Amino acid sequence: MHLRDFAFALGGLLCVKAWEFPQRPIFVPGQKLFPAASDDVDIVTGSQFHGLATYANLPYVHCLSDDGVGDSKYDIAILGAPFDTGVTARPGARYGPRGIRIGSERKEKDFAWSVYTGRNPLQSWATVVDCGDVPLTWLDNNVALAQLDKAHRVVSARKPANESYSSHPRIITLGGDHTTTLSALRSTHKHWGQVSVIHFDSHIDTWDPAVLGGGISDYAGLNHGTFLHIAHEEGLIRNTSVHAGIRAPLTRRKGDTRNDARCGFSMVKARDLDLVGAASIIAQIRERVGDSKVYVSVDIDVLDPAFAPATGTPEPGGWSSRELLTILDGLNGLDVVGGDVVEVSPIYDTSGQTTALAAAEVVFSLIELMVDNPVRD
Repeated sequence: MHLRDFAFALGGLLCVKAWEFPQRPIFVPGQKLFPAASDDVDIVTGSQFHGLATYANLPYVHCLSDDGVGDSKYDIAILGAPFDTGVTARPGARYGPRGIRIGSERKEKDFAWSVYTGRNPLQSWATVVDCGDVPLTWLDNNVALAQLDKAHRVVSARKPANESYSSHPRIITLGGDHTTTLSALRSTHKHWGQVSVIHFDSHIDTWDPAVLGGGISDYAGLNHGTFLHIAHEEGLIRNTSVHAGIRAPLTRRKGDTRNDARCGFSMVKARDLDLVGAASIIAQIRERVGDSKVYVSVDIDVLDPAFAPATGTPEPGGWSSRELLTILDGLNGLDVVGGDVVEVSPIYDTSGQTTALAAAEVVFSLIELMVDNPVRD
């Protein structure tokens, strides 16, 4: 018999056997396929892929309620702001806090040692907790932002866990669209005074409401493109603030940049990184803010859409996730009193959660900055 014919016949025989019922056992009679495990097993801990989702599997504390918070104290609070009705392009960022938490689920305090610094911010002096999301209405922006203002006041007013290091808890907000940063800046101003804003974004977000939205109504004039202008008008920020990663087009050829400078901002453009490198960008930012108190706001669209497609207003030509993380880490030692990661819209993400993973890593960098440098009043 030819070898090919033999193989064909053997294959046919195996196929016939495969469809015979009942099947003959292929193991030795009496053999235990799955040895019985001891009943002395842990069903409470041991996996970061269980339970309700919190950022990096941190403890959940109901920080918004006196009864809910109980005796719990914290030094750094993760606070979700599910709000996206201040956008001018694609909505969806109300699901951002949930997406970022899911992107962080592989992290937990026993598995968070940095290969770059040798430190673990989740096993240091600071008690870091997840306060969940503020229950914001989606029907009225004025009410929703009033709710967020109050939430920031309540969460930041509690006594910290370690008063020898810090006088007030600091908050990292998970957005939500960028409008939510205004509430955070109002809160930091109450405790720390005016701050320099380090604003990572592809857009300037200092547009005059008369130019962006305000021509429709005063209600529409507060949005994710005007909140920094309004923060300046309210006296919340210093004239030592800086944008980083800017590349989006402007509404007016000169008027927008003039107003931007009036609001206290200098500008690092996205392509500057190609010309001078990360070290120079870090030096420019540090020189700009000096020794002032700092608020770090990261719009995920500072990244190129290749690294963060899931955002409302993506702009090609941005930074890579590695470049952004390098620059953030270079800000170590600054007095960071608050921060946020905003504009994550999970519906536009890849099946591999590219944007959520990047955003979760940025949040971790903000935690590192806060833990490395405790800040008093």
